[in-house]
Amino acid sequence: MSYLLALDQGTTSSRAIIFNEHGQVQATAQREIHIKTPHSGWVEQDAQEIWTTQIAVVQQALASARILAKDIKAIGLTNQRETTVIWDKRNSKPLAPAIIWQDRRATEWCNQLTQQNLQDKIQHKTGLRIDPYFSAGKLVWLLENVNGLRALAEQGHMAFGTVDSWLMWNLTQGAEHVIEASNASRTMLMNLQTQTWDEELLELFNIPRSVLPEIISSDSYVADTATGLLGANIPITGILGDQQSALFGQSCFDVGTAKNTYGTGCFMLFNTGHQVQFSQNKLISTLAWQCHDQTTYALEGSVFMAGAIVQWLRDGLGIIQTSSEVEKLACQVNDTDGVVLVPAFTGLGAPHWDSDARALLCGMSRGTNKAHIARAALESIAFQVSDVLTAMQSDIAHPLKELRVDGGASRNDMLMQFQADILNVPVLRPKMLESTAWGAAAMAGLKAGVFSSLSEVSESWQLDRAFEPNMQADQRQSRLNQWQTALKRTRSDI
Repeated sequence: MSYLLALDQGTTSSRAIIFNEHGQVQATAQREIHIKTPHSGWVEQDAQEIWTTQIAVVQQALASARILAKDIKAIGLTNQRETTVIWDKRNSKPLAPAIIWQDRRATEWCNQLTQQNLQDKIQHKTGLRIDPYFSAGKLVWLLENVNGLRALAEQGHMAFGTVDSWLMWNLTQGAEHVIEASNASRTMLMNLQTQTWDEELLELFNIPRSVLPEIISSDSYVADTATGLLGANIPITGILGDQQSALFGQSCFDVGTAKNTYGTGCFMLFNTGHQVQFSQNKLISTLAWQCHDQTTYALEGSVFMAGAIVQWLRDGLGIIQTSSEVEKLACQVNDTDGVVLVPAFTGLGAPHWDSDARALLCGMSRGTNKAHIARAALESIAFQVSDVLTAMQSDIAHPLKELRVDGGASRNDMLMQFQADILNVPVLRPKMLESTAWGAAAMAGLKAGVFSSLSEVSESWQLDRAFEPNMQADQRQSRLNQWQTALKRTRSDI
């Protein structure tokens, strides 16, 4: 039996999952990571904690599976994207907190770029919109605001990377300073057509070339883990940004297939094949993966708040004790009784891209109770996904026939049924919801010879439940109109 180890470094936790060659989970381990919000719109983590929790769960998963490190055929790595880490190449110490993808501190810098009419140039080069979400603004902010950093960068001592870069550096004890192509495509620094750092953008943003990692393909054999780290030297042969990894793990290998992941945020990716497809509807073009010397692209819509809304109900409002209680509470009422929540806590993502929009809870009466609010919170996730799909359908000739789903909130039957109803498309939930981790493991397995082809990987996908739409067209339209009205009221431009 061949075992594959997936390192899944997410926003809220670091996880390690051991799979057998049939995609069955043998062991899993998880540790939460602290998130700090020192100022409004700032979101940070301790980069050292990202590494220490990740290596700890690997050792925990190995112990739990009762297998030795030498029994692992290959490691696949998947990670939260856009999060920006900088460290000193001489001692591997972080030079600042990791700035998380949700962080908005680069808003002013982004506004300046927009005022210089650089939107089209940047979108054409990178596939991305100008937004604080991407890594470039975070890196520029650090270079401008952390004392002595620019001097260190110019002396060649500073390293920049996304989370995959930081983990690879530590897994190889400083031997490899690399970034995988799907992660590089999220920095707003990589040319999407050539898959190389764009010299014109580096000059425009005043970013020293020496800080950047080498861009590698998703199915690269990068290196073995450093001696003494895990009890054996395990080859690392697959890396993918988390959303691309979920697309791969859901076996969305054909043009026109799509998946939506319900994690901290919500991310819909639509496979557009070997050509870059630019959006006319404020979506982003992204690199899906580089595998077998071929580049596959995707269109993506990113929703900033999904599972994070449920955390807010728990930690901010205190109306539930644990996240798993939300479905039961929401099902105590048949509808929201007119209550709408627009969860623009960190601005609005695709397809609106309004950094300054703020959350709104409206339509309440004296009869409103916490069950209505819980239901409105879950429905807000589905409405945001609907906005993204509407934009996608306008961009693409292929109508979506089905939506494959994964992530924690896809376990919620009420939400999945409402999602199918509001999209008017079947929602397919697989038996194994670990699509993100499995995508990285499968990519690593392909390179390591555990799988001979993509069709062999897709055999592991099995349906758990199909949610068929059963809402009347007039009711669907009425609910969408209600959502659009509330959405307008959150916008920063009114």
